[in-house]
Amino acid sequence: MKITILTPEPGEEDEIIVKVKDLSDDTLSLLRRLKEGGEKDSIAGYTGESIVMLPVAEIFYFDAVDNKVFSYTKDKCFEVKKKLFEIEEEYGNASFIRVSKNAIVNIRKIERLVPEFNGRLEAKLKNGESIIISRGYVPQLKNKLGIGK
Repeated sequence: MKITILTPEPGEEDEIIVKVKDLSDDTLSLLRRLKEGGEKDSIAGYTGESIVMLPVAEIFYFDAVDNKVFSYTKDKCFEVKKKLFEIEEEYGNASFIRVSKNAIVNIRKIERLVPEFNGRLEAKLKNGESIIISRGYVPQLKNKLGIGK
């Protein structure tokens, strides 16, 4: 892949030109992020009657339980008023990845991966918690981490 950056002449507007043989999902996601101005850096978390703006970088994982979604930081849990698929769409291009039908994990918070039976993996997180990665999501995780085949 070749990347060229040119400074526009005075009076010209900024322009991005994309030249690709095949318009892949990854390329479309990148273009969508550019158009939207990048990724959001915080998300509203609810606890009791308080609303806390959580820095996305501090979230270890999201978990869906009884039709509610929760975000987990190093030592706290907050309810999030979004569905998992919405979180996956908004934050899945960076460090978050779906690891089961009810969980999305921040790959930057994974300390180590431990193989489990039936092709699953256990992700040991830096806060001491563990998340099971369903075997159907293992190839995507390995691809995002740049490991395995």
